[in-house]
Amino acid sequence: MATISVAILGLGRVGASVGLALKRYNAGKGAQHQFQIVGVDRRNELQQAAQKRGAVDSLAHGFSDAVRNKDIIVLALPYADVQAAYREFGGLARPGAVVLDMSPLKAPSLAWAQAALGEQVYMVGVTPVLNPRTLLKGIDEAEDASVDLFDDGAWLLVPSVRAAKDAVELAANLGTILGSTPHFMDPVEHDALIAGTEGLPALLGLAAFYTLQRTGVWGDTQRLTNAPFALLTHHLDDTHPDDLRDLLLNNRQSTVHYLDRLIETLQSFRGVIDRNDRDALEAALVSSAESYREWLARRRTGRWDEQPEVRAGGSFLSGMMGDYLARKVRGEKDGDDR
Repeated sequence: MATISVAILGLGRVGASVGLALKRYNAGKGAQHQFQIVGVDRRNELQQAAQKRGAVDSLAHGFSDAVRNKDIIVLALPYADVQAAYREFGGLARPGAVVLDMSPLKAPSLAWAQAALGEQVYMVGVTPVLNPRTLLKGIDEAEDASVDLFDDGAWLLVPSVRAAKDAVELAANLGTILGSTPHFMDPVEHDALIAGTEGLPALLGLAAFYTLQRTGVWGDTQRLTNAPFALLTHHLDDTHPDDLRDLLLNNRQSTVHYLDRLIETLQSFRGVIDRNDRDALEAALVSSAESYREWLARRRTGRWDEQPEVRAGGSFLSGMMGDYLARKVRGEKDGDDR
């Protein structure tokens, strides 16, 4: 039974969960390998928590110490720290090592890796689509690391152009070991999708908090906050401002694209609410709720090609009414040119 050495750089929720899932594999009866795991994080409290929970076998003194002679290097760092980390350890990884970069954006990381890593050190970008049970538990806290965080999820792979076939296969197999299903993506396509699913929600939360905090009644408003407001704005607490900045600016073309579409939609809804158009607002809510339930059912089961079973409360306005309702939300009258 071969021993595979792993360095995990970053011991937050995702990094610690990688360690826990690999330890689960080690303990399984069918294990064909044993993973020996070294962890490191600049935040000492996360290092201690990961070691206490058994996510790592030992702790390193720094990135350089962690990566030496390792077979696999997992980058699960705060996004703003990734480029500097490549510069710090890039020349120290041994030939044949595979770097799994879990940064939210892949195009910048591919460029950083190419500049920093030796020719025989292979980088594969990885984005985990997490266990469906975490969907409505979006706050990213280190204490939420779990052995099953990747179970029943997807393992999106974005290899560098010079990554060896064996390195890509290793990255895919590791995703399977963690409990996920591997899928391959183009970096441009990947980052465009991340703008909509990661950048846009973070930007909405920032905009909502920034708007309310700058009103003259924030002193009273903040006393009335409950879960909806906290969940919308949680990125401001669990993600460092530098990481949010880089997520938005390093992907600005796609971010601006989605932002423009969002502004158009908000303007449409503003018109609906301003003219007290009950029918148009109800139509948008019912149609969106139906689509949302279908997405949620597919996401929970992973059966994307099947018609999902959804909970009661589906739309009574659909089909041929779709175009009419969309025009009402936009404030167009019957007979207007489309």
